[in-house]
Amino acid sequence: MRVSTIITAACTTLLAGLMLMGCGGEGDKPAQTETTGPQATADTSPDTTPIKVGGLIDLSGPTSSVGVPYADGLRGAVKYINDNGGINGRPIAFDLQDTAYNVQQGLSLYKKMVNTDKVVCIQGFGSAVTEALVRTLAKDMIPNFSGSCSAHLTDPRTAPYNFFTSADYSTQLRAALKYFRSQWTEERAPKVAFIYPDHPYGVAPISAGKAYAAELGYEIVGETNVALNAIDATTELLPLKNKAPDFCWVGGTTPSTSVILKSAKNIGMNSVFFTNIWGTDETLPALAGADADGSFSNQAAAVYGKDVPGMKIIEQITGGKPQMTHYVRGFVSILTMAEAMKRAAANGPVTGETIKDAAETLRDYDPMGLAPFISYFPDDHRPNMAVLLYTIKDGQLTFVAEEILDRRADWLGH
Repeated sequence: MRVSTIITAACTTLLAGLMLMGCGGEGDKPAQTETTGPQATADTSPDTTPIKVGGLIDLSGPTSSVGVPYADGLRGAVKYINDNGGINGRPIAFDLQDTAYNVQQGLSLYKKMVNTDKVVCIQGFGSAVTEALVRTLAKDMIPNFSGSCSAHLTDPRTAPYNFFTSADYSTQLRAALKYFRSQWTEERAPKVAFIYPDHPYGVAPISAGKAYAAELGYEIVGETNVALNAIDATTELLPLKNKAPDFCWVGGTTPSTSVILKSAKNIGMNSVFFTNIWGTDETLPALAGADADGSFSNQAAAVYGKDVPGMKIIEQITGGKPQMTHYVRGFVSILTMAEAMKRAAANGPVTGETIKDAAETLRDYDPMGLAPFISYFPDDHRPNMAVLLYTIKDGQLTFVAEEILDRRADWLGH
């Protein structure tokens, strides 16, 4: 009995020892250190690595008058995002560079940003640079939230990594045509003419505008080109004056619009002129004087001072100094990009591809009241079909109406 007890005790002791070794005893300290050492701490700490974003904006050249305030809006929004936690704790590192309205300069800057600086997204601007990058963006899988709103950039089949936050130029032109047609009371068909610079930005909506004008029952009486840097447009406008258009679309920038309005007044041309989002801003009354009164413009963002949540933030950032609508649109572009980044970060790494995929999940995203709701779809990157129509009255941008068009499939990319 005594021997049996001793053997049993010995076996028990041996078994306990083996179990202790298997569970990690003193001899397993290195393994314990591996699981609780610096590597584990690094794996569980929050990621605060900056997210690199490039900016390709016309800060000089013929479109700098609108590029500079747009860039200021981008900077202001980046500051706001970073001051409020960034992208799930990660700040945006924004490298803003001047493309000078030069395609080659824009392409060179892009290559450095992507290949050397390793940006995951671009904030673009000019149509020429934006369109030159379409295929490269798709190859590199780099989203471009740009200020260029050409309709063909909304079709993911040909421009899968292009986004913007304003209604495309064709939608803007169609919306204005629809509004003026609805206000027309004469029995005859209203006459319309098109004035625009001969470059990608100016040409982009003309075909769509002509087609919709015909659909609405307008008589198209002519078109002419006026350069962005024109100092007089008399020669270009005289042939149109003889055809007496009731309405003239102006597809340039604010300085060229002012030249057109003053030249039209000088030759006694009495048409109603209307522009896209780049053709009129708060500086037009100063540039064109009384000749600006009665002209119309499409806008895609709130005018400074409007009582919406986002404007209070902008007013705080700018110290209450009034900003142009271009500033507000730049601000909205960053807000929208940041929302896509936050959604991407919530599901994994923030890369160009995940930002694109996340952007395509936006449905009626509200940029704090600063612009119409924004939605993107995997097969349709039109942000919305809403256009805000303003007129110049007593030297001020004055709201007239909001036109919301149907999201017609045959208009996608056109």
